[in-house]
Amino acid sequence: MRAFRCLPLAALALAIPVALPARAQAAQVSVRGTDILVDGRPFIPNGASGETRLPELKALGANVVRTYGQEPGEILDAAQRAGLKVIVGFWMGHPRLGFDYRNRQAVEAQLDGLRHMVERYRNHPALLMWGVGNEVEVELPPAEAQAVVWPAIEEAARLVKTLDPSHPTLAVVAEVGTDKARHVKELAPSIDVLGINGYGDGLLTSVTRARMQGWTGPVVLTEMGAQGHWEAPRTTWGARFEPTSSQKADLMRRYLSTASHSGIGTIVFLWGQKQEVTPTWYSLLLPTGEWTETVEVMADQWDGSPPGGDNHAPRILSLRLDGPSVLTRTGTTLARVAATDPDGDPLKVEWQVMAESTAPSFGGDREPVPPSFPDAVRDTQANAARIGPLPPGAYRVFVTVRDGRGAVATGNLPIYVR
Repeated sequence: MRAFRCLPLAALALAIPVALPARAQAAQVSVRGTDILVDGRPFIPNGASGETRLPELKALGANVVRTYGQEPGEILDAAQRAGLKVIVGFWMGHPRLGFDYRNRQAVEAQLDGLRHMVERYRNHPALLMWGVGNEVEVELPPAEAQAVVWPAIEEAARLVKTLDPSHPTLAVVAEVGTDKARHVKELAPSIDVLGINGYGDGLLTSVTRARMQGWTGPVVLTEMGAQGHWEAPRTTWGARFEPTSSQKADLMRRYLSTASHSGIGTIVFLWGQKQEVTPTWYSLLLPTGEWTETVEVMADQWDGSPPGGDNHAPRILSLRLDGPSVLTRTGTTLARVAATDPDGDPLKVEWQVMAESTAPSFGGDREPVPPSFPDAVRDTQANAARIGPLPPGAYRVFVTVRDGRGAVATGNLPIYVR
């Protein structure tokens, strides 16, 4: 599934600097049965993956932010000011990207980086736990993961525990599968908390499956979203259909509600914006700063306050083509959207055509943003636009519906030009 190193967001909201408490002390974080305890009290981590706009994330009712391996000093400080804890991730090399765990020199260098990180930040008051790797096992045969990955995670986790006994270790798997929790338990016993990255309806059974595999400790859904692109239906030319932001919000309401009733921690992906298949598939925020409806769902489920107060995001009721999805190079088609606003705000509809991404879109690896074709948007009406002509190739027609008060709805449709 995924692996992601957080990308900077051009945040429009400014956080008001607050001085750290002069005598702030590191929390004592421990594990008891299936519970995570902070200074002896049960703590259910609810938050998002990201690194910016932390006061707004806190206002949603979140209590934690997750990182993936970047230098954590500034994020820890910002989280402390905002009143959040941090799952500090340490990036462990992926064999699928060429890291060789049989190369002892490379392993020692990686462990040395981990040692420096833990020694530097183990007393930070915002630290919740150490994330030891993220989906390191992806694309490996199970036997290879058993022989190489889980022992490497154990070695790293054991090092962390010798340096910092006051904060738990967490290992993150790409979905729990049928045996990953069992392998972590057996081959990486220094891991205290199991993190599961999952998307779509598989989220609803992942914790139960981990328990069936013998995992008895705490579980956190360390990445969750409405639908992973790998599980989405395809066009005849192979493009994935992305749900609209309204469809994603409806799904996330169900997933977060189920997790909340089960007492399971939830980390939503992504508090920010990134290109992965599209610029909108996993992004809760736009580069221009607006939020999507899922952000309001998070606030509702966590008893917090949405960024717009009483303002609500618009909803896309339908998005379709009144014309062909496969065009000739001189042909056109009509894209049409029906949208509504819960507050009755006047809506502004914007259209954009972008080339289909040619990146593999695997494991959350970085992708270039595909080029745009502004001249292909013609005859714009209130809720429709004529698209084309275009050179041969695969494209997406994006729609952004703005309420003018900071909230948006997004969607897109794939098309192909022969």
